Amino acid sequence: MSIDLSPRHLQLRDMLFRRWKTNGLKAGDKIESQNEIVKFCEFSLITVIKTLKDLEAEGIIRRQVGKGSFLVETPWTEAHHRIGFFYNRDIVGGGIFNNEFYTKLVVALEKAVVSDGHEFILGSFTHKSMPTHVWDALDVVVLAGITPETEIDKLPETSAQVAIMDLVIEDLPYHAYRIDFEPAFMEMFRVNDGKKLKYLYLNTTITSSEQASRLASIKRAHASTRTEQELRIISVNQETGQSDTAELEAVLKSYKPDIVCGYMHHSWVPVIAAKATKPTRAYRYSLDNDGPSFNVDSAAWMQQVLADIYANLEDRKPGKQVMSMPATFHP
Repeated sequence: MSIDLSPRHLQLRDMLFRRWKTNGLKAGDKIESQNEIVKFCEFSLITVIKTLKDLEAEGIIRRQVGKGSFLVETPWTEAHHRIGFFYNRDIVGGGIFNNEFYTKLVVALEKAVVSDGHEFILGSFTHKSMPTHVWDALDVVVLAGITPETEIDKLPETSAQVAIMDLVIEDLPYHAYRIDFEPAFMEMFRVNDGKKLKYLYLNTTITSSEQASRLASIKRAHASTRTEQELRIISVNQETGQSDTAELEAVLKSYKPDIVCGYMHHSWVPVIAAKATKPTRAYRYSLDNDGPSFNVDSAAWMQQVLADIYANLEDRKPGKQVMSMPATFHP
């Protein structure tokens, strides 16, 4: 527990800035009266009056008798932005740089942010703890790895703009950025149509809206084929269970698939090649991969994501929206 020992009027100033930032106030917008401020905070009327007088003296607000007070400047809005990427370390086994997908994602995001002249911060959270007090010092926080187990009740408290990667959170007004793998699935089945093949889809045990969406997409793509194809689905944990390949090896031996695809740790590709009883192709979710995969160009994706994030900084209450980047199939 931290205790703020700064003067009371500076504490109130910081609180008001966070409140106005969170509410998306702009220059010219009306702010609360001193009596209204007293009602929603624990500061005395004397402290409120001093704080508002200081803000007026600095030219941040303008007070008009009979009309109220209005913002003249928004000190929290700068051309230089602090953008943080935070991942769930309860999900990403071994840390962010032990996950090839997230490593490439972070590198692409950092490169784009810094190239645009902004500051990039990397951090983490857990299912039980989100450092919202740290996020208040940022303009934008990009989150990855949220699951139904993650406690998100404190998420609306942060004054930073929240962006969600690879997930859609219902009932919260955030922009979400996801990859649409259905076009890649459709192309995989299309190029192999005419041949009766056995497909093995690896479905992650880490539940999320994207996990469910990808599972539904692979089933739709399978159903679209003219030639009847076999599809078997097994559950895997490609993050914390990456070393446990016993079930995968058993299915490779008994089912004898022609194609293995889906959630796949990069170390499983040589395992599949070694343990399969016949030539078997492996297609995994990937970024910037010229080899067999369901692939997305990370630079193009981050360009789309950041363009939207920068636009949202002008409107801190943009509402819920989902933006999708289509993946391509690399045979």
